[in-house]
Amino acid sequence: MDTPTIYVKMKHQLEVNLSDKISIQDTTFLAGNKEICEKLGPLIVHEVKEKDHNVIIIDLLHVIDTIYEYDPIIEIESVGLTQTVVRVREQKKNRSFILFIFVWLLLFFGSGLAIMYFHEDVSMREVHQHIYFMVTGNKIEFPLLLQIPYSIGLGVGMILFFNHLFKKKLNEEPSPLDIEMFNYEQDLDQYLIVHENKSERNE
Repeated sequence: MDTPTIYVKMKHQLEVNLSDKISIQDTTFLAGNKEICEKLGPLIVHEVKEKDHNVIIIDLLHVIDTIYEYDPIIEIESVGLTQTVVRVREQKKNRSFILFIFVWLLLFFGSGLAIMYFHEDVSMREVHQHIYFMVTGNKIEFPLLLQIPYSIGLGVGMILFFNHLFKKKLNEEPSPLDIEMFNYEQDLDQYLIVHENKSERNE
């Protein structure tokens, strides 16, 4: 009888709740004999406990050990990723409305002051006055004909740049902020994987 070969690829991320049981099918993509894959999928590789804190690294070796405990005859081939980063969802807590308002006001006025300081630093008002004089030949202190459209355009430009209007995305393309967050999460996951491997070697 030929030895069955199962191809295993670890998923990149997974979110679970406290006390959840993490199975092979939760953390991996399996390919090969369909009947065997269906039997291996429900096998448990880890049970989430409080001591796990908020991040767990499921390594390919954990999956292989679990599979071999079930059937040592199966031949396993690894494809792609070898670790899955499992994040444990925090228990829902009552959020303070006062704290939310405080943070919102802090961000609102902080960003507003930053924009005003920038425009004062580059003398934007003088620039508008000079442009207005070049176009109309008149000198005025407040060239609202330029300042109002400029202010509106600044807000519209930020919406288009970040590709978000409240919770709604304007199109499917990722914004620069989405890219930066993705790169940050990739670096964070890599750090967690390396840190976890070092911790396991020191135990």
